[in-house]
Amino acid sequence: MDKKNRWINELNAVTEAVTKDFGILSSEILLLKANPNEWSISENLDHLIKVNSSYFPIFKKLKNGTFRGAFIGKFGFFTKMFGDMIYKSVSDGGKKKIKTFPLWEPNLATSSGNILDQFKSHQAELIDWITQMAPFIDSKAIIHSPANKLIVYTLEKAFEIIVAHEKRHLEQAKRVLTKIQDQI
Repeated sequence: MDKKNRWINELNAVTEAVTKDFGILSSEILLLKANPNEWSISENLDHLIKVNSSYFPIFKKLKNGTFRGAFIGKFGFFTKMFGDMIYKSVSDGGKKKIKTFPLWEPNLATSSGNILDQFKSHQAELIDWITQMAPFIDSKAIIHSPANKLIVYTLEKAFEIIVAHEKRHLEQAKRVLTKIQDQI
């Protein structure tokens, strides 16, 4: 199986797990926090939507030929170093807590409707972007982080990071559910 199909399968598995594990929960339960310092299930999902969606303008610019990467992206050492560093930080299964950038903080006050429906819709859009980005993945395109133009990595690594990050927050949301079930 090629990497694009693997990513799509992994994203579909995350979506299925979210639906299975959280689909029967009320909005109130989805918003509960195990403690004030942890995100709720809804906040975890909102965060994923925010992070992933922040890549979409970069994908659009790649597709229409207007993307201008940072000069630092011309140096393979930096693209490998940053890509590997970020991937490692999000693929540890959530063992080490990481503070997110302010633009990726969950804000459910601005959300409307059902977070589970929003997440499913978002996942479909993300999967569509993977398909559209295939030529750029194959050509080893270098992009920058949506949070900082000096953090550069390959488009392929970006999708690896996105998938690992989703798995991390799925596990985090499952831990929240376990903790709140123990409190109820």
